Amino acid sequence: MASTKGQTSSPPPPFPLFSPTNESTKVDLASLSTQQLSQIKKQLDDELEHLTNSHSQLRAAQAKFKECLRSIAGGVSEKVEGRQILVPLTTSLYVPGTLADPDNVIVDVGTGFYVEKSTKDATKFYEGKVDDLGINLKDLEKIVQGKSNNLRVVEDVLRQKVLSGSTSTS
Repeated sequence: MASTKGQTSSPPPPFPLFSPTNESTKVDLASLSTQQLSQIKKQLDDELEHLTNSHSQLRAAQAKFKECLRSIAGGVSEKVEGRQILVPLTTSLYVPGTLADPDNVIVDVGTGFYVEKSTKDATKFYEGKVDDLGINLKDLEKIVQGKSNNLRVVEDVLRQKVLSGSTSTS
């Protein structure tokens, strides 16, 4: 093992790895080979990429529900009744239509099912969805932060092992 002048390197604390059952097991990273550390780093990179994509999808869904709230608040009223409006069929396809009843709307409740609700109930429904997604996003952000910290620790230990391995062979 190589010694460095004036620097003492203490071994990193045991690293908590999380199993699918959310029970953490402590692993001493210093005892792992560089190949094992590289595998853990790759796994954490993949998990972070997946979690980041999930976060983006949740944000997009939350934005969609907020847009639905704005549509109800600004587009469904007595003054619009009977006038021609554009009705969204998809995010990019709109068809002309008329608002027959300003007190009731059709709500997409998921997986292609639509339900007629009063504007008040529809607003409550979408506010609930926005709030639920906000909670899920906060939880996901904590998980992403934890995984990022774990990745940094693994990268640091891997870097130390590679450096100590290269200095001991020279």
